[in-house]
Amino acid sequence: MIWQTSRFQIDLAKPRVMGIVNVTPDSFSDGGKYFSEGSGFAGVFAHCEKLLRDGAELLDIGGESTRPGAPPVPLEEELARVLPVVRHAATLGVPLSVDTYKPEVMQAVLDLGADVINDIWALRKPGAAEVVAAHPSCGVCLMHMHREPQTMQVAPMEGDVVPQVRDFLEAAAAGLLAAGVARPRIVLDAGIGFGKTVAQNFALLARQQELLAIGYPLLAAWSRKSSLAAVTSTSLAAVAQLAVADRMVPSVAAALLAVDRGARIVRVHDVKETVQALKVWMAAT
Repeated sequence: MIWQTSRFQIDLAKPRVMGIVNVTPDSFSDGGKYFSEGSGFAGVFAHCEKLLRDGAELLDIGGESTRPGAPPVPLEEELARVLPVVRHAATLGVPLSVDTYKPEVMQAVLDLGADVINDIWALRKPGAAEVVAAHPSCGVCLMHMHREPQTMQVAPMEGDVVPQVRDFLEAAAAGLLAAGVARPRIVLDAGIGFGKTVAQNFALLARQQELLAIGYPLLAAWSRKSSLAAVTSTSLAAVAQLAVADRMVPSVAAALLAVDRGARIVRVHDVKETVQALKVWMAAT
């Protein structure tokens, strides 16, 4: 199984680790740790390089936080955050994914050599699908999201989410195929934490095979999500107090479970630990 992207054909016969590069001051996990407004990009550049030393095989660069309740970032601000990092990361010799839903950002990063568009809106914003369809070979990750970041956890999904997510992703992929995007360019993401309850998120993991039945590779993005804190904390009141660093072991466990159930890419903060866990898993398969 090959994921076709702008510059690379990524062999998904083995699971791949995608390292997260947040170019934001307010991301839920590491906002401001490597980047803050006016401080320059040296910390972000160094973080990209460290993720690769730790074993990341792809980088996912994002300039807008999508945590619940996060406000939208103006276009020019997102471009100012993301473009310098893409320029630098394009020299590092690995596939680059950019996490954005704005078509103008998509076009700008593809012009700089980005390999994958990773869109939480699954190209539903006007003009987004056209940008991807016009590119000869870029990869794309289509994610399911209920509502939008400002409201998704105010009123989460209801009922059995697995068929709802499956049907949404199948329709989104079919729309891209109809627009002329080749099937090997498409990867799907169930959108863990994006408008789902804790139980619904774990249902998507337990029944991941139902999503794989659509016929596309699956990206799993469990890293440091609050659902992990919810099941590992002693009480619901303790969830908000659980430091993100304390979510590392549950995050690695969730990534490993997702891969064991067929996911081909895991998007993670804790690259070194995830790579080590996957080596153990591969030794036993």
